[in-house]
Amino acid sequence: MKQKFRFLLFIIICGSLAFATTSASPKKAPQPKYIFLFIGDGMGLAHVTAAENYLAAKQGFHGSDNLSFTEFPVMGLVTTFSANTLVTCSSAAATALATGNKTNNGMLGVSPDGNRLTAITYPLHNAGYKIGIATSVSIDHATPAGFYGSDTSRNNYYNIACQASVTNFDFFAGSGFINPTGKNDDQPNVYGILENAGYRIVRGAQGAAQITVGSGKTVLVQDEGKSQISLPYAIDRQDDDLTLSQITTATINALQNKKGFFAMIEGGKIDWAAHSNDGATVIQEVIDFSDAVKIAFDFYKKYPNETLIIVTADHETGGMSVGSRGKYAFNPLVFDEQKQSLSDDPSKREYDFVRALNDKALCGWTSRSHTGIMVPVYAIGVGSERFAGKMDNTDIPKRILELTNISF
Repeated sequence: MKQKFRFLLFIIICGSLAFATTSASPKKAPQPKYIFLFIGDGMGLAHVTAAENYLAAKQGFHGSDNLSFTEFPVMGLVTTFSANTLVTCSSAAATALATGNKTNNGMLGVSPDGNRLTAITYPLHNAGYKIGIATSVSIDHATPAGFYGSDTSRNNYYNIACQASVTNFDFFAGSGFINPTGKNDDQPNVYGILENAGYRIVRGAQGAAQITVGSGKTVLVQDEGKSQISLPYAIDRQDDDLTLSQITTATINALQNKKGFFAMIEGGKIDWAAHSNDGATVIQEVIDFSDAVKIAFDFYKKYPNETLIIVTADHETGGMSVGSRGKYAFNPLVFDEQKQSLSDDPSKREYDFVRALNDKALCGWTSRSHTGIMVPVYAIGVGSERFAGKMDNTDIPKRILELTNISF
């Protein structure tokens, strides 16, 4: 009898454990509350490697000194081809990174047949995330514009700029707008349109410093009289110039709230310097971009269980190489001889000087345009493991939304 009782008790206990196991709720995966997507325009692995080698050489040793984002524990590789060619342009790449869809070169936020696509900023905003779009170039340029606008031509800057006013997004920042009164200077001023939509316009480093939590919808641009096209290169910067790091701090201050935020922040002029094959300026732009990422990294350290930071590029520019002309060497400190960037319309003397420094540093270039090679992606924080390995650029926004349980 005792033996039967023990057997029956054993069956009851096992059944109870099994019921408890099967009926227990599955543990909910953590979701990122604060999401940063940093895009180094044109930044390939060679650009990153050159900057790290330069920093190491400055400290007197041979090798690499980490940038802020190369310390991140997760790394992958991203394919960048567009819908109609292996070598993408910036607007097609921005469309892929923002919407999860391919389009043709020259098109922005639309499918190859011209239908408007939805950027991840919209469903995130609808779900309660605050949205910030920031860059070191103009707000209507391809990469930032891909996260709020659409047009069959990326060059319709005025139309794209006007679309920012109807997004109801929380924060925009950059140098300004390329055609604020239209291509022929005969359209209503974009700044007035933004103000009528409830945006406060603030300018320069002083304006950036005044942005705090609860500032309301804000647009941060350069001081009047400075370029609307872009911030100065880091190598050319003056003390009163607005910087990408100041923009990043302002972005965080403008967006921080209890429900969360998504911030796309672009280092836009790595690409421009690489188009010029200007090795010294490329290195300084990558370091400047890293400084901006570090500000987000410091934010992550305060909220490690709620923050996700992703750093990638839209494409590689210039076919840059670390080492050239058959030499097993790289001499980055040579670039310290250069004190300013190559101008937009350089004299032969200026051009020859920069070219000679590239040769002396053993920094090679194969193109003055984009290339089709894969670019890196680095990540840290909640869900960062989803960005390891090889992926397509269209996978990045899809994985961000999957982590937040939000659909396009």
